[in-house]
Amino acid sequence: MFGYSEDQIAQFGLTFGVSAFMLYMVFIIFQLARESKAGRFGTFVLFLALGFGLLGFVAKGLIKFFLAGT
Repeated sequence: MFGYSEDQIAQFGLTFGVSAFMLYMVFIIFQLARESKAGRFGTFVLFLALGFGLLGFVAKGLIKFFLAGT
C-alpha cells in the first residue's frame, strides 16, 4: 500500500501507534489524579502504580534494542 511493505507498516504502527497510545494513557492517569483531587503524593502513587506497566513495556523495547546490537 502506497509503496510500503506490510513489515514497514507494522513497524510504523508499533512504534508510533503504541507510543501515541501510551501518551494518551499518561494523559488519562493525569486526568484521573486531577479529578479525584489526589494531591501530590496521590498523583505520584497513581503514576507509579498505573504507569508501571508502561515503564515495563518501554524497558522491554530497550532491552531488545541493546541485546540485538543495532
